[in-house]
Amino acid sequence: MNIAVLGSGPKLTSWMRKANAALTYVQDTKSHANYEVFIDLDFDEYPQRISEYATNNNTIFLLNTCLITVESALFQAGIPYNEQKFLGINAFPLMAEREILEVTSPFGFIPSGDVFSFLGYKPEYVQSRVGFITPRIICMIINEAYYTVQEGTASKKDIDTAMKLGTNYPKGPFEFSTEFGLKQVYLLLEALYQDTHDERYKICSLLKTEYLKSN
Repeated sequence: MNIAVLGSGPKLTSWMRKANAALTYVQDTKSHANYEVFIDLDFDEYPQRISEYATNNNTIFLLNTCLITVESALFQAGIPYNEQKFLGINAFPLMAEREILEVTSPFGFIPSGDVFSFLGYKPEYVQSRVGFITPRIICMIINEAYYTVQEGTASKKDIDTAMKLGTNYPKGPFEFSTEFGLKQVYLLLEALYQDTHDERYKICSLLKTEYLKSN
């Protein structure tokens, strides 16, 4: 199967740890028509690429849509849906290293199971919404952990230890944050808050301060 992957930073690093298929890694979007499947790990940060992808009805596009849904990207670009083979995938750092891959199919397109088995995944189709399921929950926990530190209730180390011992999580919230990259955590929480206006996703000022200092 002829598959190309476009990505950068922690998302690409995480993907490459999992990838067990003969994939071609590309550095721009221009060659997507040359592949049966084109995977864009950075799509959620560059949703304007949908305008280019929409010209190709033959390739299956697996688009990382943690920060924006496929439907929203099409709407913002003023493009009606007309049989493009678009699927959203959860390619948040670390998430792509699991056996199960969260997938959205907002327009009902389901590819051959060979696509995901070739990539080493079992697809789990979920509702199309910002943040998928797992990144949304973990980043919310990270945000709450920052509030706890900001209030002086506990240290980062103590919170990590308590979460691992008390909930059997493999990592504590600050360990997860380091693995994800604070930028990805910040961007996801911001996208979730803008999408839902739910106070659970309102970014803790300490988290925001650390993010701004790191950029």
